[in-house]
Amino acid sequence: MENYQYEKKPRVMCLHGHATSANILKKELELGWPQYLLDKLDLVFLDAPFLLQDKVDAHDIFYPPYYEWFQATEDYKEIYNFEECIQYVEANMVKYGPFDGVLGLSQGAVVAASMPGMQRDRVALTKVPKIKFVMLIAGSKFGGISLGCPKLASNAFAYPIECTSLHFIGTFLGPLKKIHLNIFN
Repeated sequence: MENYQYEKKPRVMCLHGHATSANILKKELELGWPQYLLDKLDLVFLDAPFLLQDKVDAHDIFYPPYYEWFQATEDYKEIYNFEECIQYVEANMVKYGPFDGVLGLSQGAVVAASMPGMQRDRVALTKVPKIKFVMLIAGSKFGGISLGCPKLASNAFAYPIECTSLHFIGTFLGPLKKIHLNIFN
């Protein structure tokens, strides 16, 4: 992102994790990230297209509805409804954009990580401007050790992506508040 000089705040589409919502991700970022960083971004939070099909233990402070970006078999080897997910994301990027980048948490990070490669190959996201950066929090990638790969994303990771990526690796968002990044100056 150091290669880009923004006259305005970078507009970022934010994709929450599995069994949460746009509102939950917004609250997590507000609680976990320094305000000076949040002030430098124009964050747009999107609920996933599918209501959660699985049962989930009650969240301590967040209430339903809960959503998911796609569904998978119990072993996560087969992915369902991914094409519909990407069509939904693209339609919302057209409606609320343009966007400079995408931020994803957990399942949202899996979706976000695949987007630049699918856009590069022109199999998806052809109606929106080129994604300039992705920020991935506690994500994974399709076709990895424990996650299958939907057909639409089959080549998304075949070549290095052509945009800046920032990866937060971990399982809990809380410690991120201790990270003081100076990436949007």
